[in-house]
Amino acid sequence: MQKFSRSPISPARSVAFDVLLAVEGGSYASDDLRSRSVTLSGRDAGLASQIVFGCLRFQNQLDYLIAQYSGRKPADLDLDVKVALRGAIFQMRYLERIPPHAAVHDSVEFVKQRQRAATGLANAVLRKVNRDPVSWPDRATEVSCPEWMLRRWTYSFGEETARTIAKCALVEPQHYVRIPPAAERPADLETEETAVEGCYRVHSAIPENLRFHDIGSQSILPHLELQPGQSFLDLCGAPGNKMSQALETPLSRAVACDVSPERILSIATQCDRVVLDATEPLPFARKFDRILVDAPCTGTGTLAGNPEIKWRLRPADFGRFHKKQAAILANALNFLAPGGKLVYATCSLEHEENEDVVKEVLAQFVALRCKKEVYRLPGRDEGDGFYAAVIA
Repeated sequence: MQKFSRSPISPARSVAFDVLLAVEGGSYASDDLRSRSVTLSGRDAGLASQIVFGCLRFQNQLDYLIAQYSGRKPADLDLDVKVALRGAIFQMRYLERIPPHAAVHDSVEFVKQRQRAATGLANAVLRKVNRDPVSWPDRATEVSCPEWMLRRWTYSFGEETARTIAKCALVEPQHYVRIPPAAERPADLETEETAVEGCYRVHSAIPENLRFHDIGSQSILPHLELQPGQSFLDLCGAPGNKMSQALETPLSRAVACDVSPERILSIATQCDRVVLDATEPLPFARKFDRILVDAPCTGTGTLAGNPEIKWRLRPADFGRFHKKQAAILANALNFLAPGGKLVYATCSLEHEENEDVVKEVLAQFVALRCKKEVYRLPGRDEGDGFYAAVIA
């Protein structure tokens, strides 16, 4: 039997290719990358992250280039081959400090080990890659976003805003942290104040005791206008960033809920934590002055940090989430105290998950009104996209 020699693939690219394959199988890039990068050096982990998120952000452009260079539809290629070609082309065109020969070697070696018969194809394609400007065939390729998604945003927000939202999803998101107004900023943390009190842009490495907390997310809780001594229910609480923000106010009672026993452990222990399915009748014996429903959603406002969503999502998913969101909101409103206030929020840009949910549910609660609706749109507003409705 003939034996073929194997040349080692760099740890960063090996992890990146494995993560991209896992994402194609349904994994989430951030979670899978975190678990697979634990043994990598900081430098290698950084490169793996760049490759993974770059390939996912620019996937439409990369697949167009694969088709141009190979004369074949990317859908007709074996998945291992397609992932390796995306990875190499991304590095060669978009990462200026990466030596092209290193990107080519590791990608071709990966193909050789997984689909040896395609080694010649990989070599032939990658020999054609250059940094010349490209005239993209359509706007979906130019902004690397599904056309059906662009059409929805164009209908809702206008063509220019839709293009801006899609372009923002091609850029690594800015990092933010929350530092309570009464707390001192860490001396080794380079930060910049934002328009949201307590929210800071981070321009340096972040200490392990601080969590990233996007400015769009931090902008939601102030709509509740929490006051000392009030009772507060966070109905979809994990991972707990908004509850930590709420606990900056001295509350008479704070309750955080989540459907996941594992995820609820990330919520601050200074509040009561309850594992429950918020689509089912709630078990509480009393009502709450303030309620936050940060509902599970498709996450189309977070594509910069979760780019796999735009390739995984289908229009039918909006109706599925709408049904769940409406059930959660209706259950929550049953526990809103007289004179209380509830904020319904999502990190979605889709009307089925936002104003349509509020309108449908409020038809069942004639004594309550939507007092305010707010959209934060990527590119127009800083940070992730969010929707918030204030109900009282």
